[in-house]
Amino acid sequence: MKIGVIQICSSLCPEENIKKIRGFLDMAADIGVTAVFLPECFYSMSDGLTASSHLVSYDNHHYKAILKLAKDYGIYILGGSAATLTDQGIVNRCYNFDTHGKDLGFYDKIHLFSCDIEGKNGERKIINEGDIYLPGQESKVINAGELKIGLSICFDVRYPKMYQEYKDQGVNLITISAAFTRPTGQAHWHTLIRARAIENQCFVVAPAQWGKHNERIETFGHSLVVDPWGEVLADAGEGEKLIVAEIDLLLVKKVRERVKL
Repeated sequence: MKIGVIQICSSLCPEENIKKIRGFLDMAADIGVTAVFLPECFYSMSDGLTASSHLVSYDNHHYKAILKLAKDYGIYILGGSAATLTDQGIVNRCYNFDTHGKDLGFYDKIHLFSCDIEGKNGERKIINEGDIYLPGQESKVINAGELKIGLSICFDVRYPKMYQEYKDQGVNLITISAAFTRPTGQAHWHTLIRARAIENQCFVVAPAQWGKHNERIETFGHSLVVDPWGEVLADAGEGEKLIVAEIDLLLVKKVRERVKL
């Protein structure tokens, strides 16, 4: 199966972000990609102090703009998140659509990011997603063709028990969409993503934001596709781009037979 991962520098403006994504989907369609994974906050990136003013809600025009990506290109659109208004409040919700635009199910980020980091220039960067979002209440597994996917978002990656539960449910792929800040990304990103693949013996697809989004938010990039043995199949490095990887789902079975966990 040929999958694609889109790495972009999302701004607050949804139209600008969707235009970028469509450009990469054109490329993906031309080379026969089956499924494309999007990063956290792909639709609209706020400054981390308040939620985006462009809130998705079921069946509003923002929701339809995301759904239309799958319908227009006939490609699974998976893993990416957007600030979403619910009856209870605002959540960071991961959206997933099949090749006909059918909603495959959503996941609301459970573990909300909180940091207090001193930068190179001595300035402190404080981010607390709990001031913006309500935490999700349950994990989610979806099916997308041959893929049985455990969904997660960014800071979830630091909670391995969640992924063990996904393995117990028989997933063959975990997606971790992210907007990892540059300092934490440089320190921990590759290690955490590879660890989740190795300990759960499945593919991990980690689409990430990259670049300076506004005065407060700068992200690390390095979107990754990692196989069940922990080998990095694709690393986007820096910049906005589409990366592509061929994944063989039989490798999940082979690795789990090779090392019994």
